[in-house]
Amino acid sequence: MINLEEKQERVLLAGVELQNTADSFVSQMTELSDLAKTAGALVIDQFTQKRERPDARFLIGSGKLEQIRWAIEVGEVDTVIFNERLTPRQNVNLENALGVKVIDRMQLILDIFAMRARSHEGMLQVEQAQLNYLLPRLVGQGIALSRQAGGIGSKGPGESKLEMDRRHIRKRIEDIDKALAKVEKTRETMRKKRNQSQIFKIGLIGYTNAGKSSMMNALVGDKKQQYERDELFATLDATTKLVQLHEDFTVSLTDTVGFIQNLPTELIKAFKSTLEESANVDLLIHVIDASNPHHEIHEQTVLQIMKELDILSIPVLNVYNKMDLATGEFAPTIAPAIQLSVKTDEGIQWLRTAILEKLYECFEHFEVKLPYANAYKLPELRKIALVQNVEERDEAYLVSGLIASELSWKLDGY
Repeated sequence: MINLEEKQERVLLAGVELQNTADSFVSQMTELSDLAKTAGALVIDQFTQKRERPDARFLIGSGKLEQIRWAIEVGEVDTVIFNERLTPRQNVNLENALGVKVIDRMQLILDIFAMRARSHEGMLQVEQAQLNYLLPRLVGQGIALSRQAGGIGSKGPGESKLEMDRRHIRKRIEDIDKALAKVEKTRETMRKKRNQSQIFKIGLIGYTNAGKSSMMNALVGDKKQQYERDELFATLDATTKLVQLHEDFTVSLTDTVGFIQNLPTELIKAFKSTLEESANVDLLIHVIDASNPHHEIHEQTVLQIMKELDILSIPVLNVYNKMDLATGEFAPTIAPAIQLSVKTDEGIQWLRTAILEKLYECFEHFEVKLPYANAYKLPELRKIALVQNVEERDEAYLVSGLIASELSWKLDGY
């Protein structure tokens, strides 16, 4: 019989708690363990150390380094994963000292994104981020790189293997930039069409594994389900679907990649166009995992990224999800907010009601007179507005209700 555990990469986790990271350090190490498991690794143990400042050579002190070296031998460990971002030199020093592969949190997240990317655009974005991360980590060969400068010693085999690797990576990054520029043009065209369409746009935003994909599936309710699973970064690609919220009233619902603490800058840059989908909506639904003990830190992470994306001015409906899994007396830290579980029929009905109530706050009142000859336009009006009353008066229909201010110009055609 095959032992599945023997196939898993055996890893140790390591982290340094500094004064400015003390508040979130425990949650970061818990998250690092979850990330390692998401990548398919078997976590053997973890080591942490409090320091005033990171060690320039190894990040950690020599005593802690020796403890990790001993644990590697005893536990037959394949890889050590550090919570902090390692400099290229620290990475090399640690691998030489420990005798096993060493990666940091950033590289681990990049690897998971590479596993999860399914669309052509997503794969290109992840590859670009990985190459940008790798380029400064190609360790130089010292004087060997001077061959291209001419002079004594410049003859012979030509450029070094290292320089060929660097040239190849830079060329590949340029090719990906061109390919993504074409994809972005297509995305921008689609975005303009949505902005010009007679539809209200809602976006899901939140920490990774908060339940955004489950919420989209519950609201859409069709057979073309968004991939959902209880794991970090289950979905990466932005997905937009139509949802009938009330009778014929229809909105577009967009799900984007989830956020995480210390999201690598390479990924923010690579996924900029995808993340900007959140900036082109009329209402944001901030999904929060109520069952996670560190949800308050997650909330602050999302709010900080929203600030960086300049979308704090967009109306927000805060939703604490997974209340069926929350333990103890739950205390929400963001108000106003609703609490539910989209895995229950009651929860999804409550969510629909809460979205409509939020729209009542954001929408403006309208009243139009439809002659009987234009009665065929009423069904279309019901799709873009919340029609509350229809009366027959003077051989016409007097229609009143609520509509988004940015769509009110459409009423001129009625």
